[in-house]
Formats: sequence, C-alpha cells, structure tokens
Amino acid sequence: MKLNQLSVFLENKPGRLSKPCHALSSAGINILTLSLADTHQFGILRLIVRDWKRAKEVLESAGCIVNSTEVVAIEVADRPGGLAAVLEVIEQAKVNLEYMYAFTFRSRDKAVLVFRFEDPDAAIRLLQDNGVNVLKDVELFDRIGQ
Repeated sequence: MKLNQLSVFLENKPGRLSKPCHALSSAGINILTLSLADTHQFGILRLIVRDWKRAKEVLESAGCIVNSTEVVAIEVADRPGGLAAVLEVIEQAKVNLEYMYAFTFRSRDKAVLVFRFEDPDAAIRLLQDNGVNVLKDVELFDRIGQ
C-alpha cells in the first residue's frame, strides 16, 4: 500500500539536478515520477522508481545525500472536484498531509497522485474506508508499464 520515495538533497546551483539523473540513467533506472521543490540555497528532488533500494545505492555512490520516505499513491477522479473530494475526507479526519504531486499518466479514467502523510497507515485506512482506491506498488507499476 505504501511506496518508497527517494528524496535527493541538492544545492540550488546550475547543473546540480543533472548529477542524480545521469547516475540513475547510467544504472538503467527509470524515474517514474518526480517533484522538485526549492529554496534559495537548496532543493529536494523527490522521485519514485521501481527498485528504490538499488536507486538509493546508485545515488549515494554518486555522492548524493538521499533519504527514503513512505508515500501513498491513490486514484482520484479526473474531473473538476475530484481532488477536492479526497482532500475533504483527509481534512475532516484531521490527517496531516505534508505534500503531494501527480504521476504523468492516468489509470483508466483516474488521475494518480502521490501523498506524503505524517501517519501513512492511518491515512490508508481512512482513504480506503471512504472508498478511495489506494494503489499497491505492484499494481501501480503494472499500470505504468515498462
């Protein structure tokens, strides 16, 4: 039910983003989705790959500072109000949502979003109890294809 996301800490300077991307590419590791957040001095590259343990080793061998975090991928109705309905469930239960980002593909008629929760297990139970489809990594990766 949970996915492992890698967070790579980068100095906010030209060319810093290419280092982890080249390292993964050279190892034959495909980035399935990513998010890049920045401040004035540093950035955090968050990414999902199929084999996160291997990717973490590759990145660390390339000199990157890497952290692994559990996130949750869910299907959201791909229509106006789809995300708002899921957020309403989360907010009414007072579950802390730290951040989110989207995959670049659709799953049937749904958008797939990645959520980072303070307590992912509680969030998964809440979402499932409210009819939200929480994707397993195998199910998600099968839908993405190669």
